[in-house]
Amino acid sequence: MIRPAPLRALRPFTRSLSTAPPPPEHPSSLSTHKPADIPPPDSSLNWDQYLSIRRRRHRWDLAASIPTTLAGFTLGGAYFAGLETEPGQLIFGLEAMWVYAGATLASGGLGWLVGPIIGSGLWRITHRRRLPQIEAKEREFYKHIQAKRVDPSRQSVQNPVPDYYGEKIGSLKDYRQWLRDQAVFRRKASWEEAER
Repeated sequence: MIRPAPLRALRPFTRSLSTAPPPPEHPSSLSTHKPADIPPPDSSLNWDQYLSIRRRRHRWDLAASIPTTLAGFTLGGAYFAGLETEPGQLIFGLEAMWVYAGATLASGGLGWLVGPIIGSGLWRITHRRRLPQIEAKEREFYKHIQAKRVDPSRQSVQNPVPDYYGEKIGSLKDYRQWLRDQAVFRRKASWEEAER
């Protein structure tokens, strides 16, 4: 029977591992190239970087919505197609086949709504290192949006509110266009009030 060595005998060896200097790396294995759009994690984000990250996050949400929609539609279709109904059976005053078809479409719609939740969760997991910076910039961004957006109570059929939450802003160019759209809305709203 072989006895394992006591842990006390391994302590000097483990101490020497923890204090030993790291092995030298070959100069060709060091990468000096860093992408320009990804700053080190301790630096703050500028607006271009933040808006680029925000646009990519929306793409993750959309990409996650596609499989969840298909899964919802498929699972709903499999479930409702497997239900047995009697001919002439009415549900909510409609033939059962039509109710089940509507429920199958609603299952696909539910999958479309669940997709952004899953996409955001996956995005947050993969970007957790920079998440505090992104969240700080996002709070600042929404303060800008709240300060610059128009009053929605002044909308009309001819003058709808342009992108109230700033969801379409994906770059500084888009932000400037959003500001111009807000100014156009204010001008039109003031003209309509002057005409009354």
